[in-house]
Amino acid sequence: MGELILVRHGETEWSASGQHTSYTDLPLTARGEEQARGLAPLLARFRISLVFTSPLGRAVHTAKLAGLGEARIDPDLHEWDYGGYEGVTTADIHRTRPDWNLWADGVPPGVPGHPGELPEEVGARADRVLARVDAAIRDGADGADGADGADGDIVLVAHAHFLRVLTARRLGLPPAAGALFQLATGTVSRIGTEHGHPVLVSWNHAP
Repeated sequence: MGELILVRHGETEWSASGQHTSYTDLPLTARGEEQARGLAPLLARFRISLVFTSPLGRAVHTAKLAGLGEARIDPDLHEWDYGGYEGVTTADIHRTRPDWNLWADGVPPGVPGHPGELPEEVGARADRVLARVDAAIRDGADGADGADGADGDIVLVAHAHFLRVLTARRLGLPPAAGALFQLATGTVSRIGTEHGHPVLVSWNHAP
C-alpha cells in the first residue's frame, strides 16, 4: 500500500499577510507559483496513482504547476470556512477576543452561504475524504482497473487548516489536534503505515 501525500498550495497574497482565506479564491503570487513548480522534482520521486485537489484555484493551479497531471476535484477538500473571519488576521481578532482560538472556538457566521465551521465539522469533511482514499486503496489492492484503483501513492492538494485536521483524523486524533501540525505553503507531507497503523513519515517538507 502506498502513502498519503499532502500538498499545501503555494503562497497567495493573504497567506503571506496572515489573513484567513477560505472561499476567497485568490491566485498564487509569483513566489507561490515558484513554490509550486519547485515541488515537481520532489513529487516525481513517488509512484502516484491518484491525485485529488480542492476546487479552489490556488490548489488546482498548484497541482498543475507541480506536474501532477489529471487531478480529481473533491469539494470536501476546500479550506475551513472561516465565516465572519474571512480576510481577517488572528492579530486583528485578538484585539476584541484576546482568548480566541480557532481550534477551540470556531468562527462566527459570515456572509450568506458561509456560516463558518467548527473543528468537528471540518473533521467530518476530512473523514469523508479519507473514506474515499481508503476505498481507492482497496480497489487497487483488489486488482481493480488502474483508472479507478490506487495501488501507489495518493496525493491530496489542499489548504493548511484542512490538511492539519485531516492529518489528525488519519492518526486517530480529534479534529482540534490539527493545532499540533504547523503547515507552510508549498510543502509536501507524508502519512504512511507502520505495522498496519497510520504514522507520520515526513512533515512540512519544502524542496
